[in-house]
Amino acid sequence: MKKIITTAIFFAVTSLSFSQALGYEDLGILFSQNDNNGTARFTAMGGAFGALGGDISSININPAGLSVFNNSVFSGTFNSRNSTINTTYYGNTLGTQDEFINISQAGAALVFDTNYSNEWTKFALGFNYRMTKDFNDSFSAQGNSGVATFTNFPLDTNTPALEYNIADEQRFFNNYRGDLTELNIGLSAVHQNKLHLGVAINFYDLNFSQQSTLSEFNSDTNGNELDAFLYQESFITGTGFSANLGFIYKLHKNFRFGLSYQTPTWFTEVIDENNILDNDGFNGDTEIYVSNDNVIYDNTVNGFPSQIFDFRLRTPSKLTASAALIVGKFGLFSVDYSNRNFQNMRLSRGNFNQENQSFQDNYRNTHNFNVGTEWRFNRFSLRGGYRFEQNPSKQALDSDNLEGYSLGGGYNFGNFRLDFSFTDNNRTSAYNFYSGFNVNAAELSQNNKVFTGTVTINL
Repeated sequence: MKKIITTAIFFAVTSLSFSQALGYEDLGILFSQNDNNGTARFTAMGGAFGALGGDISSININPAGLSVFNNSVFSGTFNSRNSTINTTYYGNTLGTQDEFINISQAGAALVFDTNYSNEWTKFALGFNYRMTKDFNDSFSAQGNSGVATFTNFPLDTNTPALEYNIADEQRFFNNYRGDLTELNIGLSAVHQNKLHLGVAINFYDLNFSQQSTLSEFNSDTNGNELDAFLYQESFITGTGFSANLGFIYKLHKNFRFGLSYQTPTWFTEVIDENNILDNDGFNGDTEIYVSNDNVIYDNTVNGFPSQIFDFRLRTPSKLTASAALIVGKFGLFSVDYSNRNFQNMRLSRGNFNQENQSFQDNYRNTHNFNVGTEWRFNRFSLRGGYRFEQNPSKQALDSDNLEGYSLGGGYNFGNFRLDFSFTDNNRTSAYNFYSGFNVNAAELSQNNKVFTGTVTINL
């Protein structure tokens, strides 16, 4: 049986019986993820640009790649993502399919030749906006665990009160919305046409919301029915920053290697507004109906409960080592390896001792790989890539790691270029919408197919 990975701990300010919404530990992991969005050339090659440069999206990996550009350029990118999530809950499988279209990248590199130095021959400035993480998704689960948690009707006048302890069915619907975006500002220079050095600062804007509904259908020994609906929602906003620096060295005209470091991202103020004041199902945002009574129990008839809580988050840093083999003017191979230690994550400005200890005990160093290749046929280019991202949980299954394949092509018209890519990635996970009860998590299998198009204009 799949280990329960998500929603192990709920909000730090409450004790809990039901946990539909993500806890702060889970949110910290979610806000540390990266969709690898960028230009179509970047995504087609699996994002393996740490030693290549020459693409505005590489500023996020190694800002030294800015000075690889021969001339100033602007690029803009859109993507269309098809997301399919299949959930299995006590033998019953449901599928949810969504499609999302976004402006995922826009940026420019400005290249300047230097006439005053024979050593430093060129420098470049880079500005890039990109969608780091697209949270938009939804899924449903339906089945029967055999466990009834809403066993009484709060307005029952019978003596003794009726007990609805026969579980007939549970349903769960979950909806995510929002994104994490970043603005990169970088500077790079090249020394003796061999050593490229770069530094960048990154600013983040976080918007995330989750709405979920847990429906439970129970009955008593006389066939009377109880239908309970528990609603939870959370709206989160925040800002953060990080910095990265690196170098690319051309050891030979056909071989180069790179090394870069990205600091942790510091989210200095994250604000969470939610309706979870008392997470007990009967006292929460709950409606309960029974078949033998016309009275409806509605705990929010006088308004929705809400609270606002703010906290800080530090995500893991990242170290990336890269190498690239250039096959003349015809093609190239490129590989990136990156390492992130999720044990170094921290939540603060609140009582997060349990969550921070969990980061230490239950998470690990992750090993991630990006591989790409490109082959040119006059003005046309053909590309392919592979991406592997290790799940940070020590208890994760092999299928919980993300694996993605990509391919694409482009045509250079001279003053501008059109590029397209298609990526396909998948992973599994688990979602436990009951905590503190002997109920299995729903097993999720997610597949994302992304079509990306980019226009690049020479300035």
